[in-house]
Amino acid sequence: MAAKRLAVLVVLVLVFVSGAFAQINEVSLTTGLVFISTQTVPSSGLPIHFGNASGSIVGSYGRLLIGRKIFGLYAEAPVAVVWKTDLNYRYDQVPQDISSVFVTPSARLNIFFRNSVTPWVSVGGGYGRFRESHDLIWNGLNPGPTGNNTGVVQFGAGLDVWFWHSWGARFEARDFYSGVPDLNVDTGRSRQHNYYVGAGVTHRF
Repeated sequence: MAAKRLAVLVVLVLVFVSGAFAQINEVSLTTGLVFISTQTVPSSGLPIHFGNASGSIVGSYGRLLIGRKIFGLYAEAPVAVVWKTDLNYRYDQVPQDISSVFVTPSARLNIFFRNSVTPWVSVGGGYGRFRESHDLIWNGLNPGPTGNNTGVVQFGAGLDVWFWHSWGARFEARDFYSGVPDLNVDTGRSRQHNYYVGAGVTHRF
């Protein structure tokens, strides 16, 4: 709930401020990897390993709200799609894989935002959804839920390099701090870090 309240607050503030200042739009698309740390099941003492997702992308729309000297404050809406993160556990009650989607309206602060090389940081919050595989790791059908929702808090940092007119390269790292997927076993956790690292292109207009 805290993440949802944060998302609503960020959106309201950004919408209010955006009406008062000149606006510059950006869209970006990056592709990369998501890393989730190993989780141990207390009842068995055995770890669940999360493999690298077979494909992950983050698309984002941003709007400049205000620029002061070297700083530019943007509203942005990152959307992360993570396909098929394989799971590895000794027993078969765990789903074969999971996938996820995170939507996190955020505020982004760019440094040297008018220059060709622009580092930035981002923070926000919103909504996430996990999809658990219908199949278990070894065999059989998953008897548990195959979808669950979660609140998400997003922290990010990156670098934009504008190499040609309104086109640039984006390098970014984000942590989508979410609830946990339903794995049919209790890992003793209620939250997990989903670390994304990626690179791609950005365009402003």
